[in-house]
Amino acid sequence: MIKYLMTTAAVALLTACGSEAPKPAENLTAKTLTPGEYEVTGEVTKLVSTDKTTPGTPAKLGDKTVTRGCVADTGNIDPAMFIDAGDNCSAQSSYVRSGRLSVQYQCTRPGKGNVYPAADGNFSADAFEAVVTVGTAFTGDGDYNLTRRLTAKRVGNCPAKGAAPGAPAAPAAPAAG
Repeated sequence: MIKYLMTTAAVALLTACGSEAPKPAENLTAKTLTPGEYEVTGEVTKLVSTDKTTPGTPAKLGDKTVTRGCVADTGNIDPAMFIDAGDNCSAQSSYVRSGRLSVQYQCTRPGKGNVYPAADGNFSADAFEAVVTVGTAFTGDGDYNLTRRLTAKRVGNCPAKGAAPGAPAAPAAPAAG
C-alpha cells in the first residue's frame, strides 16, 4: 500500500512539473464609465422628515423615475442623474474609477435653502448602480433625509449639443486622414 501511495505521489509531482501555471482570473472591473447617454431608473426607498414637518420635496416614498443623462468624453457625469430638477448644484467631490463611483454635491433649492445629495455605487463599462442619499438644511420648514436607489445603463451616444435627452445622437466626427 505504501508503495502504491509513493508511486501515485511521484506521478502527480511529475505531472505538475510539466504543466503551465494557472492563468489569473480576468479582472472585469471597468476603469471608467463609457462616454454616452445613460437611462437612469430610480426609486425612493426612504423619506423622513428631520424637523417634524412635511418634507419639502415633491418626492414620495416608493416613487419611481426614469431620467437620462450623459457621461462626457472627459468622464464628467451629468448631475441630472443624481439631483432633483431645479436644484442649482456644484460637485464637491467626485471619484469615478476602477468600478467605484462616489459623487457629492452642494445644491441650492430656490426659495428653500441647501440640499446635499451624495451618490455611492459601483459601475461596469456601460452601466452603474448607486444609492443616492439626500439631506437638507432649509431656511424654513421641510428638512428631510431621502434615499434613492438608481440603476443605469448606456443607451447610446449623447444627443447633439442643445438637443433634448433622448434625441438623436450627434453625428460621428469624420475620420482623420
